[in-house]
Amino acid sequence: MPPEVPLASLAPGHTARVLRIAAVSPQITRRLIDLGFVPQTEVRVVRRAPLGDPCEYEVRGTRLCLRRSESAQVWVETIRTTTAASHRVEPRAGGAAPS
Repeated sequence: MPPEVPLASLAPGHTARVLRIAAVSPQITRRLIDLGFVPQTEVRVVRRAPLGDPCEYEVRGTRLCLRRSESAQVWVETIRTTTAASHRVEPRAGGAAPS
């Protein structure tokens, strides 16, 4: 993979490090920073919606969803890839465990 790619291009199971935010407006930049997308922060791609948008990410222990248009403004470098076989989605808190 190239050294610098948009977060939107990563598949579930990838872990990356935020390099920069190239947002189209200062308000979007501020919002992404407030959500935890700060340079040198690790972000993990958890899963995508069935049609590919939005996508769930884990940043600093918190899971959140971003639209593809938003995550395309966060530039990252891939640092780890988890294979699909070893990637397990954990049940949500308060929900019943899958049987």
